[in-house]
Amino acid sequence: SQKSSKREWKPLEDHSCTDVPWLLLFILFCVGMGFICGFSIATGAAARLLSGYDSYGNICGQKNVKVEGIINSGLDLTHKKYVFFLDPCNIDLVHQKIKSLALCVSACPRKELKTLADIQKFAETNGSTLCSYELQPSEYTTDPRAAKLCPKYPVPESAPIPFFHRCAPVNISCYAKFAEALITFVSDSSVLHRLISGVMTSKEIIMGLCLLSLVLSMILMVIIRYISRVLVWILTILVILGSLGGTGVLWWLYAKQRVSTSAVESQIAKDNLQALLIYAISATVFTVILFLIMLIMRKRVALTIALFHVAGKVFIHLPLLVFQPFWTFFVLILFWTYWITVLLFLGTTGNPVPNEEGFVEFRMVGPLKYMWWYHVVGLIWISEFILACQQMTVAGAVVTYYFTREKRNLPFTPILASVNRLVCYHLGTVAKGSFIITLVKIPRMILMYIHTQLKGKENACARCMLKACICCLWCLEKCLTYLNQNAYTATAINSTNFCTSAKDAFVILVENALRVAAINTVGDFMLFLGKVLIVCSTGLAGIMLLNYQRDYTIWVLPLIIVCLFAFLVAHCFLSIYEMVVDVLFLCFAIDTKYNDGSPGREFYMDKVLMEFVENSRKSMKEAGRGGGAEGRELKPMVGADEE
Repeated sequence: SQKSSKREWKPLEDHSCTDVPWLLLFILFCVGMGFICGFSIATGAAARLLSGYDSYGNICGQKNVKVEGIINSGLDLTHKKYVFFLDPCNIDLVHQKIKSLALCVSACPRKELKTLADIQKFAETNGSTLCSYELQPSEYTTDPRAAKLCPKYPVPESAPIPFFHRCAPVNISCYAKFAEALITFVSDSSVLHRLISGVMTSKEIIMGLCLLSLVLSMILMVIIRYISRVLVWILTILVILGSLGGTGVLWWLYAKQRVSTSAVESQIAKDNLQALLIYAISATVFTVILFLIMLIMRKRVALTIALFHVAGKVFIHLPLLVFQPFWTFFVLILFWTYWITVLLFLGTTGNPVPNEEGFVEFRMVGPLKYMWWYHVVGLIWISEFILACQQMTVAGAVVTYYFTREKRNLPFTPILASVNRLVCYHLGTVAKGSFIITLVKIPRMILMYIHTQLKGKENACARCMLKACICCLWCLEKCLTYLNQNAYTATAINSTNFCTSAKDAFVILVENALRVAAINTVGDFMLFLGKVLIVCSTGLAGIMLLNYQRDYTIWVLPLIIVCLFAFLVAHCFLSIYEMVVDVLFLCFAIDTKYNDGSPGREFYMDKVLMEFVENSRKSMKEAGRGGGAEGRELKPMVGADEE
């Protein structure tokens, strides 16, 4: 510990590669993900997924190889390109598949077929046989096997799904069981049609409002530094009025009840009076504690306002920061698309195996059947890795801004310089940090899965324990995410590996615990108010615009879509703002710890933060030098060498 306290912070002086073994491990893991994709394509899963296959293991639209012990396998189905289910509405919700005989046909029935005679006529006119391969169209109405080998009639009108060559019923009411939640909400299909027509008619307005929420979010990020002081005062006044009002009402109710109870001597009335007294005393104690906390925190709130002010300046100097959420979202969407595609491949990979009904299923045997788990871990780790890359990029850019004394000497694009540093030196650190989050996330997801599976089966005690475990893991995940973010900032400053950075950042945060609490409570609430402001503004504009649309009756769905999008956009942008404030705070804490403004130890900080430090020093001198928690917290700690 003596060694670590002596080790100076040298912002941006040297860059070295960090956590290289973890980068190699991550690359190996990604190679494994690639192997799963390659394996599923090589075993014909891609062809089975895209072209579709029948219940006998034949892929539609090509010549097939005979499967041992299965009749009707190994057929030439070059001209039969579509999969047709004899009973498409028979869905097994547990195993998430259609429990029906599947055949390859040359065309989907484009109109409803009510009888076997209609099915026979369809086969003769379109050349598309909808009964099993062993029956000829002429036998449809005469052969007794037709009841089992022909579709359940009436055969619904169906159309091929684009790219996937499956005949799907046009009327979705067939899937009522599958979409119970939707159908209960819109039990009448006319309501569904009105909702959809509402969205389609106002699609220009929806797109315009979504664009408005984007513009409002960008404007808010620029002006929040000017209104942060006002927001803090509004918040403070609301809290004071709320707590005083609540306490006052409780005492007034107690006094009123006491007067009326003196006339009535019932036990219930006395119990009620007793309860009111307890509530009133509790509320008074809570209000007093709240006031004391606000009194202690008032100086630290000034730091939050100063940091918000500087964060606004950062966005003016580094305008590309605003676009961070876009490319992160774009990369995540690309990765998720790839992941889902490979997941679908895995669903159709494996060897053909006859099931109990005599039809073919594709199952993986041996250790290969555990590829699913590897693929799921990959989803979590790589998603966390992408998000961590964003955090490291933001941290690197803000650190460069903070520790460059002459802002004129900033790199042309600090963001691109930060991305370059990340790719060249710190990918291993990001891989390690994201892996730690993955280690906590996986047990939480397993417990959540167990909880949903046991719903209604387990006793109350077991349910309570499961929920407690899930809650604890969630809290741990949030704490680790916060610590990780600060560790990335420390890595960006000093080029140290993940563990050293996390330890250094943790020490700084503990030394400034009260300030951290103030920034995370006051700052987060200000950003929450910002999100509410954007959603309300967009929603209000939506109501005014949609009100002029008289072409349809229901505009609830367009408004919900717009408000959800507005919240999502506001959250993405303001989370970047929150990240910038957190990085600035760590830089500020390190600056005040190792510098004191004397020659050779000049501060790096902005004028606004310098004013905050000067004001704090004046108040410290007045309160008696170095006295109290504020004194201990703000002492420049030049004594890093003397300790």
